[in-house]
Amino acid sequence: MTVLKTSMRNFFAHKGRMALSAVAVLLSVAFVCGTLVFTDTMSTTFDKLFAATASDVTVSAKDASDGGETTSDNGKPPVIPASVLADVRDVDGVKSAEGALHSTSLTVVDGDKESLSPTSGGPTIVGNWTANDARTMEITSGAAPEGPEQIMVDADTADKHGLKLGDEIGVISVVGTHTAKISGIADWAVTNPGAAIFFLDTKTAQQALIGETGVFTNVNATAADGVSDAQLKKNVVAALGGDYKVLTAKESTEAGQKDVEGFMGVLKYAMLGFAGIAFLVGIFLIINTFSMLVAQRTREIGLMRAIGSSRKQVNRSVLIEALLLGLVGSVLGVGAGVGLAVGLMKLMGMAGMELSTDDLTVAWTTPAIGLLLGVVVTVLAAYLPARRAGKISPMAALRDAGAPADARAGWIRGGIGTFLTAVGAFALYLTSAADKAAEGSMWLGLGVVLSLVGFVLIGPLLAGGVVRVLGVVVLRVFGPVGRMAERNALRNPRRTGATGAALMIGLALVACLSVVGSSMVASATDELDKTVGTDFIIQNDAGQLITPQAVTAVKDTPQVERVTEYKWTEADFTTPDGKTLKNTAITAADPTYATDLRVETVEGQLADAYRPDSMSVHEKFAEDHGISLGSKIDVAFKDGSTAGLTVRAITSSDAVVDAGAMYTSIDTIAKYVPADKMPLDMLLFVSAKDGRQDAAYTALKDSLHDYPQYTVRDQTDYKEALKDQIGQLLNMIYGLLALAIVVAILGVVNTLALSVVERTREIGLMRAIGLSRRQLRRMIRLESVVIALFGALLGLGLGMGWGATAQQLLALEGLKVLEIPWPTIIGVFIGSAFVGLFAALVPAFRAGRMNVLNAIATE
Repeated sequence: MTVLKTSMRNFFAHKGRMALSAVAVLLSVAFVCGTLVFTDTMSTTFDKLFAATASDVTVSAKDASDGGETTSDNGKPPVIPASVLADVRDVDGVKSAEGALHSTSLTVVDGDKESLSPTSGGPTIVGNWTANDARTMEITSGAAPEGPEQIMVDADTADKHGLKLGDEIGVISVVGTHTAKISGIADWAVTNPGAAIFFLDTKTAQQALIGETGVFTNVNATAADGVSDAQLKKNVVAALGGDYKVLTAKESTEAGQKDVEGFMGVLKYAMLGFAGIAFLVGIFLIINTFSMLVAQRTREIGLMRAIGSSRKQVNRSVLIEALLLGLVGSVLGVGAGVGLAVGLMKLMGMAGMELSTDDLTVAWTTPAIGLLLGVVVTVLAAYLPARRAGKISPMAALRDAGAPADARAGWIRGGIGTFLTAVGAFALYLTSAADKAAEGSMWLGLGVVLSLVGFVLIGPLLAGGVVRVLGVVVLRVFGPVGRMAERNALRNPRRTGATGAALMIGLALVACLSVVGSSMVASATDELDKTVGTDFIIQNDAGQLITPQAVTAVKDTPQVERVTEYKWTEADFTTPDGKTLKNTAITAADPTYATDLRVETVEGQLADAYRPDSMSVHEKFAEDHGISLGSKIDVAFKDGSTAGLTVRAITSSDAVVDAGAMYTSIDTIAKYVPADKMPLDMLLFVSAKDGRQDAAYTALKDSLHDYPQYTVRDQTDYKEALKDQIGQLLNMIYGLLALAIVVAILGVVNTLALSVVERTREIGLMRAIGLSRRQLRRMIRLESVVIALFGALLGLGLGMGWGATAQQLLALEGLKVLEIPWPTIIGVFIGSAFVGLFAALVPAFRAGRMNVLNAIATE
């Protein structure tokens, strides 16, 4: 009980000094809990949506996916004949049944040809209005569509785009463009996460989406009273046989959940990974805080030991303080995490994904995980300072308080750090020497971890030399004040090393990702310059296929010399070694593609792969299956018959553009796949007439005015789009890393604040002999700047090493250009100096306000 009382007294006596450590715990726990609440809420939203929209039993085509995917390579959804509806209605146990039709492989535009698709990446769905839809949606304005001239829209889409009754809408599908006017607006009874939904009457939907009547994508059956879904499914299967896919409501819901599970898992664990980085940085802050508090209380602890306190009691006292700190920070962090989740939901709403706070999900495991993590991490981080406190002898009561016991890094620590750094460097060397990316990635991960830990351990050894160099470059111009700042930073190398290491971790990751991102862009740009021989590339950025009408519009453009179509489909390959490879990708293109894309071949000529009944394979595939020029591969096309194709070319496996592609001609596929099953184009490659590139660029955009879902890019545009995509990804990662950097800044602030308290008497004496308040504040700011620059130098140097090594792995995949983004690196380094200045504002202000006499009298 005495130990507990002592711990409580010390904790509240030094609560101001522990505040920033508590904030670090709070932020880290908030990130973890916010991530869990946010992803759980998204899961709840989707679960409710899937459960509400699923009928008791759903019958669909055999090749329709379980998760409700409604499109195929030819742009039309898999359908079943309308006669199935009559058959289902006759099944025992069916109360009612209706035919439904919907498709996602289309675009909907307003009267100005502006796309109405969600900006969040959610699907655009057009279907017929059914009783099942009426269960989950309520018509709030107008009426359901009747006839080909009417269409209904969901309320969220209407609000986002300012749509109202009577507005004209165009549905662009593989069949053509169907225009209609809004007859009604329907609102969801459950939260719509971000899909745009449009409804036509049944006959119009069949014509607009499929091009024929008498078909549905699925039949929805409702069970009679007393009949379970499982029993109804059994009855339906018995009546229809095995020609159709039959799912209960539970199975449909589970399939939908599985579809979003992958995305949710990646999002959840990526965010938790960055929270882990923030926790790691927070450990340095907590270690520093308790180390300095223990050092400042050396005399006090010595007196406790002199009057009978044991080492265990002193040790336990410090750990209890850490426990209290962890509890306070974690409890506040759990509450802040819920607020963060709500903020993320609002942010997603601005991006187009609607998440209602009514679905806010806080599982009991979330606060439990937050509290456990916060407390455990804090107590573990305080363990080493607690051990040092326990080793303080009673004779310390006779010494001045604040004399640091850890002025020099131990030889053991330095030796271990040097060893780990050397092993990490060797692992990075093995990464660059690897022949396979999978093998090299293992060495890379090991090298990154070991070199990071090694740098953390040898940080105090490096601090002396690096700070002296920085002192010469940065501090000496400030005269005696600069020299005092340098000496203060060198006074306790372990403290400086730990503070700099906290900033080092975040900046190392920033530098590494910057090098990797810049190298990817430079490599891809270089490869495009070498391989792409066409003027323009036309595609849909969301992966939507190109309709035949749009292809015709492009081909009819006067300034165009040639158009190369590019299709993709799947087939079962039977190779010469007797193996059958299911669902293998094969690319079909016009023969001119051999000119539009200069693919490196190791045997034969790519142009020969476009001869009748011919194809190409890539080098690795050929080696794995014993294929050479002239070998035959039996290719069973997904929607057609089997062809025996002769290998006429073997391409390099090191390509960046179309890596791993196997080519054949469109004419060859057309021989074996029915016309109505032919896959649509994924891309169009367009070459302008000589000297007409600018005119063709403008003309192509005009030709595709009615098809706003497709983008025309020349090579410059394409490179810029690639750069923007990678840049957006990096910016998102930098945003997540910002939390770790914020925690590191708090570490600098806390270190300086505690250092000012530790040096209270010294500061008073300096003020007494003539140091002005302005000079004192400048000294503390300069000390902060040099610590921040020390961490930045270590982090940027380490990160660039990681990035350059990672690029060697990318080189194995064809991305061979290493590019160091010097403007970013220099900008981050300079920014670190401003971080140091910002971190020192409050400690410097407090130091400047000290009363000189009171400071001198401080024990």
